[in-house]
Amino acid sequence: MKNRRKSEEMGPFYELNKLKRKAVIMLFEDSLTDEEIAKKLRRVPSTLYEWKKDPKFKAAQEQYKKLVVKKDFESKALRELVNLLNAKSEMVRLQTAITILKMSGMMSDNSTPELDKAKIRKANAEADIAEYKAQVLKNSGSSGVELLNEYLDKLDTLADKEVKEDGTKADV
Repeated sequence: MKNRRKSEEMGPFYELNKLKRKAVIMLFEDSLTDEEIAKKLRRVPSTLYEWKKDPKFKAAQEQYKKLVVKKDFESKALRELVNLLNAKSEMVRLQTAITILKMSGMMSDNSTPELDKAKIRKANAEADIAEYKAQVLKNSGSSGVELLNEYLDKLDTLADKEVKEDGTKADV
């Protein structure tokens, strides 16, 4: 339990000094203006403005937001999602299941089981094509550069046939 607590207290938010952490918290709560926050921290508004531009401070704000949401809302949201698995609407049940799978890391935002299978098929097909091309190159005894030059010459010939002398497209 102690090790878990230690790991939770790592990251950009905990690397800030107490004053900046207090600023992050007040900014998150969003009940005061920047001027009011600066005044409470006994700083001038330009200091808070400079802190807000600092990448480490921004990262600390992101970390704090995630910590608060996780601590205060994650379990409630998950309970609500579990309840929605029993909804009357099939679409609601499907979306709920997908959301839970995404939260668990078992599915990404741009992923579905069908899409994942299609991506695997495509990758296998591309590997087969690459293997075939390598075999053709090996068997032809030509270098890849020679084959490429031959291909480009054929393209030039075709392009020349398609364009008339006056620059208009020929009927091929």
